[in-house]
Amino acid sequence: MDVGLKRELEEKVRSGERLTREDGIALYESDDLAWLGGLAHEVRTRKNGDVVHFNVNRHLNMTNVCTASCAYCSFQRKPGEKDAYTMRIEEAVKLAEEMRSENLTELHIVNGLHPNLPWRYYPRSLRELKAALPEVSLKAFTATEIHHFETISGLSASEILDELIDAGLESLTGGGAEIFDWEVRQHIVDHRTHWEDWSRIHRLAHEKGLKTPCTMLYGHIEEPRHRVDHVLRLRELQDETGGFQVFIPLRYQHDFVDMKDGKVRNRLQARTQMATGAEALKTFAVSRLLFDNVPHVKVFWVMHGVQTAQLALQHGADDMDGSVVEYKITHDADNFGTPNKLTREDLLDLIRDAGFRPVERNTRYEIIREYDGPDPARRESPQPMRV
Repeated sequence: MDVGLKRELEEKVRSGERLTREDGIALYESDDLAWLGGLAHEVRTRKNGDVVHFNVNRHLNMTNVCTASCAYCSFQRKPGEKDAYTMRIEEAVKLAEEMRSENLTELHIVNGLHPNLPWRYYPRSLRELKAALPEVSLKAFTATEIHHFETISGLSASEILDELIDAGLESLTGGGAEIFDWEVRQHIVDHRTHWEDWSRIHRLAHEKGLKTPCTMLYGHIEEPRHRVDHVLRLRELQDETGGFQVFIPLRYQHDFVDMKDGKVRNRLQARTQMATGAEALKTFAVSRLLFDNVPHVKVFWVMHGVQTAQLALQHGADDMDGSVVEYKITHDADNFGTPNKLTREDLLDLIRDAGFRPVERNTRYEIIREYDGPDPARRESPQPMRV
């Protein structure tokens, strides 16, 4: 990138001028990661100071049976396959109750698109989970699942959301987005929920007062221009609704361990390489700079590894997700070193070690507790980059 363009982009960012599609592509073409990271860090500091948010959450996947066979997915199973499972609601409640320790504040629920489960299974499951854990927020279902519920119930998405909210739903999840551009999407997604329906369902959720996350699956067969297009679609929808709380870039995973039944379900990996740490940091930085109207950018440490997650906090991210314990959707795919669990104390240590001040939040990004940052009296105490 020539000096003049670099200066022009810096001036735009510092004056608060919105970056264009061409600007986003130019940022991805830059090989100056330190400059990109520094610019993104200025923006995250302006929005969130020296804070890194986290929450204490658990993931619950009530079934892995799915009608779709998305090219990147190692989680899905067909009915009758080895390792296919579907929980009775009573089982799901019992498992959730076992997760209750450590002052759990959020249950994150995502499932396969089960061909035979009745619609009533889903609101009933939320109702019984909420009755068992009234203090825990239920963050449940992708827009793809809501679209599936329309098919199996005959109800509209609006009616479905009303019933789920009445049963205890506080937020949708951000999944099913992957990459919206059809040039890529047609090769990676095997269900019928694309940009038009994904955006329709999140728009409805926002109209009903829900705040939701949005995501992007990167590092597979897409190009930087597809990532820019993806973010700008979300940015335009955010202009309209203001309902997205956080943007979450998700790192595509190869399938290393799913060999129990002799099948490698990830059909992309023969022609892809996983994103390097540098590519991940560039993606966080450019996303933070482009997505000017979303307050938070989250690094999901399960998909990036702990050290890259810490570095992402210096490249635009201000949220480190949660304690998780088990995330089958990723851990069914990879074995590259992410732990199954980080405790609250682990997260506090990691955030302080990266030079930031930890703040525990709930699903709505309301502050539950603020913690001390790194000890300034210690010479070796880390500090965030100077702005």
